[in-house]
Amino acid sequence: MSYLKFLSFIVLLSTCLVFSQQPATSSEIVKQALNQKKAMVQSSLVKNVPFKNIGPTVMSGRVVDLDVNPEMPSEFYVGYASGGVWHTVNNGTTFTPVLDSSDTQNVGDIAVHWPTRTIYVGTGENNASRSSYAGIGILKSTDNGKTWSNVGLMDAHHFAPILIHPNNPNIVTVGVTGHLYSPNKERGIYKTTDGGKTWKQTLFVDDMSGIIDLQHSPNNYNVMYATSWAKDRKAWNFTGNGINSGIYKSTDAGETWTKVSTVSSGFPTGEGVGRIGIAIFNDNVVYAVHDSQFRRPNDKKKDEKRGLTKEDFKTMSNADFLELDDKKLNKFLKTNGFQEKYRAENIKQMVRSGNVKPIDLAKYLEDANSMLFDTPVVGAEVYKSTDGGKSWKKTHDDYLDGIYFSYGYYFGHIHVSPENEDHIYIYGVPIVKSKDGGKSWTSISAENVHADHHALWINPKNPNHLVDGNDGGVNITYDDGKNWIKNNSPSVGQFYAINVDNEKPYNVYGGLQDNGIWKGAHNAREDKSWHQQGQYPWKAIMGGDGMQIQVDNRDSNIVYTGYQFGNYFRLNLQTKAQTYIQPKHTLGEKPYRFNWQTPILLSSHNQDILYLGGNKLMRSMNQGNDWEAISDDLTNGGKKGNVAYGTLTSISESPFQFGLIYTGSDDGLVHITKNAGGSWATISNSFPKDLWVSRVIASKYKKERVYMTFNGYRWDDFKVYAYMSDDYGQTWKDISSNIPASPVNVIREDVENESILYLGTDNGAYVSFNNGESWEAFSNGVPNVAVHDIVIQPEAKDLLLGTHGRSIYKANIAPLQKFSDTLVSSNDITLFDVSPVRHSNSWGNSWSQWLEAYEPEKSIQFFSNSSGEKIIEILSEKGTELNRIKVDTDKGFNYVDYNLEITSKGRKALLKENTSIDINEGSNGKYYLPKGVYTIQIDDKKTKLEIK
Repeated sequence: MSYLKFLSFIVLLSTCLVFSQQPATSSEIVKQALNQKKAMVQSSLVKNVPFKNIGPTVMSGRVVDLDVNPEMPSEFYVGYASGGVWHTVNNGTTFTPVLDSSDTQNVGDIAVHWPTRTIYVGTGENNASRSSYAGIGILKSTDNGKTWSNVGLMDAHHFAPILIHPNNPNIVTVGVTGHLYSPNKERGIYKTTDGGKTWKQTLFVDDMSGIIDLQHSPNNYNVMYATSWAKDRKAWNFTGNGINSGIYKSTDAGETWTKVSTVSSGFPTGEGVGRIGIAIFNDNVVYAVHDSQFRRPNDKKKDEKRGLTKEDFKTMSNADFLELDDKKLNKFLKTNGFQEKYRAENIKQMVRSGNVKPIDLAKYLEDANSMLFDTPVVGAEVYKSTDGGKSWKKTHDDYLDGIYFSYGYYFGHIHVSPENEDHIYIYGVPIVKSKDGGKSWTSISAENVHADHHALWINPKNPNHLVDGNDGGVNITYDDGKNWIKNNSPSVGQFYAINVDNEKPYNVYGGLQDNGIWKGAHNAREDKSWHQQGQYPWKAIMGGDGMQIQVDNRDSNIVYTGYQFGNYFRLNLQTKAQTYIQPKHTLGEKPYRFNWQTPILLSSHNQDILYLGGNKLMRSMNQGNDWEAISDDLTNGGKKGNVAYGTLTSISESPFQFGLIYTGSDDGLVHITKNAGGSWATISNSFPKDLWVSRVIASKYKKERVYMTFNGYRWDDFKVYAYMSDDYGQTWKDISSNIPASPVNVIREDVENESILYLGTDNGAYVSFNNGESWEAFSNGVPNVAVHDIVIQPEAKDLLLGTHGRSIYKANIAPLQKFSDTLVSSNDITLFDVSPVRHSNSWGNSWSQWLEAYEPEKSIQFFSNSSGEKIIEILSEKGTELNRIKVDTDKGFNYVDYNLEITSKGRKALLKENTSIDINEGSNGKYYLPKGVYTIQIDDKKTKLEIK
């Protein structure tokens, strides 16, 4: 056995040993959890609590696949990574979600058999990003998404393309990528001939290598090419290459496979082979795009180098350092963002005194993120075969820099025009095309086209017509990329975090995957009227991958936010000033480690005090201008890898006491300090090791109380981990109760009722009315989508869900906050207060006969201890019936929309009671309540309704 093979064996062995600590959740448990969720929804006390999606939409979210009707290209389906499948029949002007009735919104691939309208969806994105959620198998619909059936492969987790036989929708070949974070056997190529009733595995490479791309020849379903991808993702490291990455070919419609990327073929082989994409022009002409992880030769000439580089200091002696020109050294220090205190004269003195060595300047710059970008690999390269995959030749001489950067694992598709074999497209961060078979390339990106591309459709009847899917939604061009249309009406934002302020109307803030930070009024109209004004009601206030947001409660113009890996800023939204506030380590000290989503927190005791979590807890007493570490390392110290790890993920300070602080880390540690960082204690020793702490929350009701949730997603562990302690974390109570298996992202206390908790998982949101003894599932308006954050606006009594795939949902929870045991036990019906309504003459009217009349709406909210038909009566002050509404009532909370209408009979009675008023008929033929005080009655329960 060679040393390299031996080393690979040891790495694989250690991987298996590590993963044995947190076993992946079985598909049987996932299936049970999905059935459990369905049953919960049916009996839930809150199933009628209506959630409204408030957007935003214009920035969209990550598209992973497209399927366009070849006979009518204005009709197509779009698959969003975690936002479901959407259907358009008007060229993307509007979309309708068609996956909402299913058990997941996580999509890897969609395939449509257009003659029979049969849709297959491979759930689980095949990109290997931080938020590439696992799926639940293959879903099938024959009624345009009204109903879905799960047709198997539930342990696949992530899917490559699905190929449907053009003449028989029951014959399907599919590529299975497999688990993202753990080994598994259900990966490779699978085929069904009975529409998914049974599947046969026709290609298996190994339990760490899945299929990432699968294509068939345009006019010959028998000829297929598949690409395998050997990868190993952990929370601290991602290896996206290996000896079992390669290209396979089938000539019998996927029944048997032969590896064609052999040593003699001309295509790269060995450990450095990364992700591969395939495009087939015909049976003989095939293209492949390869994310080569082989290292580039070091052919830089020393005389070409300008200025100092980081590498220079790694081998520089003290003497040589002290001889450096101060101007030259200062230029390096300023260019690389060293703090002002580190300038040539100061650092030389530190070197003379022995406190610092030249190599420390290099180490100062080397955090996990910078080292990721410093990786000197070949990157994207394109190969072509003209003999059906027997031999391959690279199409270009130079490196294709600026396509993948260091994120080749996130991309990997290539397309060839159906009309011309020399016209090809590849994409990564930009999208580029070649008109000479891959020798030269030009960009077809544009100012209204988002970066990071994942899907492309080329019209076979008009190759200049392209539909592109990227991290910012859908774009369409009819001139081969010279000009693009943006089609972003679906609400599919992938939020990491949200927050609110106290303005009127209050604003909502949110940080999105690859779409920055956005701010908008909670009641902003989510329609197309903004096209007329040119001002979308939500505004981007920062770019990058949007992260956490803190808003100064004294002045909402002061906002703390930023992008990935702790790059945070203090914004003044009024003056547009931006101040970079990331804490810097000391020269000679190891660089701080910052999580992808670095936690920040404004102290409730003093809004000038800001906390920020690296691997240590940082505190600023002056709005982020100056920082001090108030802890040692609060993690297990990190692990060697190319992803920042051993970092804090959650911070919470008790509202009862300044300096009573909790922290949670990505490697499973939870700490407490009761003296503002003077001393720390670990309070997580009784829990499973190495789990990601998704939230630690100090209670607002009891000083000793704290809540904590873990997330096992990065081990493919979908168990629910939720706990509560009433003694500062010395002992813990499991409050996961009846929540179906799904990783937990957030837990939140209600702001008025001590017994109420809210919780968000990768598959929905829940509420408990008894501190976690049991949970109820939200479902009205909210599909099965990942809920990353939960915020309550206290004055409005609104609950907001920040989802990673379907933007932001809002529901009024005033009735829920009144829940008590008495409510359940003593009354069959409990009617909740109805806020006053301001009368308007526009009710029932419109300014044009061609427009619909304006219809007012008020929600009547009540709790019922039984299900069945009820009558809602609208009564005058004297008890005269003005309207009656029959409603089907469910046990639990009921929300009934009432349009303030009264009957003709009710109008006559009201005019008799009060001769001084007049009630005119609206243009829609309806009558509405005039100003006055009325009674809403159900059975013998009453509440007032005031029309001002």
